[in-house]
Amino acid sequence: MSNPPLLDRFADPALISTLLSKLLVQPARTLRFMEVCGTHTMAIFQSGLRSPLADKGIELLSGPGCPVCVTAQEDIDLALYIASDPQVTFCTFGDMMRVPGTVHSLSDLKAEGADVRVVYSPLDALTLARQDPRRRVVFLAIGFETTVPAIASTVLEAVQEQLTNFFILPAHKTIPEAMLLLAKHPELQLDGFICPGHVSVIIGEQAYQPVVEQGKAPCVITGFEPLDILRGIGGLVRQVEEQTARVENAYSRVVKPEGNPQAQSMIQLVFAPATVKWRGLGAIEHSGLALKPEYQQFDIRQFYREFSPPPPDPRQSKCRCGEVLLGKIKPPECALFGKGCTPDEPLGACMVSQEGSCQAYYRYRHWEGANAGQ
Repeated sequence: MSNPPLLDRFADPALISTLLSKLLVQPARTLRFMEVCGTHTMAIFQSGLRSPLADKGIELLSGPGCPVCVTAQEDIDLALYIASDPQVTFCTFGDMMRVPGTVHSLSDLKAEGADVRVVYSPLDALTLARQDPRRRVVFLAIGFETTVPAIASTVLEAVQEQLTNFFILPAHKTIPEAMLLLAKHPELQLDGFICPGHVSVIIGEQAYQPVVEQGKAPCVITGFEPLDILRGIGGLVRQVEEQTARVENAYSRVVKPEGNPQAQSMIQLVFAPATVKWRGLGAIEHSGLALKPEYQQFDIRQFYREFSPPPPDPRQSKCRCGEVLLGKIKPPECALFGKGCTPDEPLGACMVSQEGSCQAYYRYRHWEGANAGQ
């Protein structure tokens, strides 16, 4: 088996060992750090860092960093219910197509004749609404803070054009609130967080202050190159050794302390914080975004109040995706991993998404070897 296809030079064990010696102080005990970004999860596997870091006494846990994965099963089933309506054109980003609902997926519905469209922007859905005013055009609004400004802007454009057939299904999540829950979780005993780079571009450094002040968890914002990740982990180790918790920005070339004020203003204009349910984490107060009252005419849920979730599928009850997202187990600890659940035939959302923890472990398990299950 060859080295990982990306960043081959960083998969060289001797080079990694040298880098680790220069950038990291050997911790006095095993430290547990969580990356809460699916892109970080993939980058860590691609660069071959996870196993040598484990050898240095640093355990990396993959948290709820994939918006596809953390979308609650009830929200997915509601999306499928709406998409099956013959009066609806249902628009989504491509990574949601194969996420299994209790009965089927959006891909299944499309194959059966439902009008399900893969779009690259919420503006594409707005164009469809303009083209056919007789149909309800629904955009599945998932994502973390990174995607919300564009969706807010699209809603404002729909207001300006007085479109009455454009809607969204709000299913946004916000990262800091989930991090605070994880920092306080008694079973996880986390020593710090690798904070997401893309989200931090929008929300800035200060958004993580509750995590360090209330959760007492060190936080370092990092980029996605191997050296970025190693420097970020080095910063976390130093904070643990100093017995302190603060927010460090090791990605200052992109992330500003204040974030992106214009994007934040756009979000605050259209959306308000809401309590929402996360897969694996349950309901978290103020961790989602709901349309403000003056924009609630764009919430498609007003037409489907009769919806009730279907009874659970016994096969899916064996899927431990929720525990993976919580950081309680590693993907190989699930009995379905690589057997009943693979990227080609996924039973859980964590195996569907390209940034899902289960797919990352599955794709790179050959390079991680025995350490993949640690």
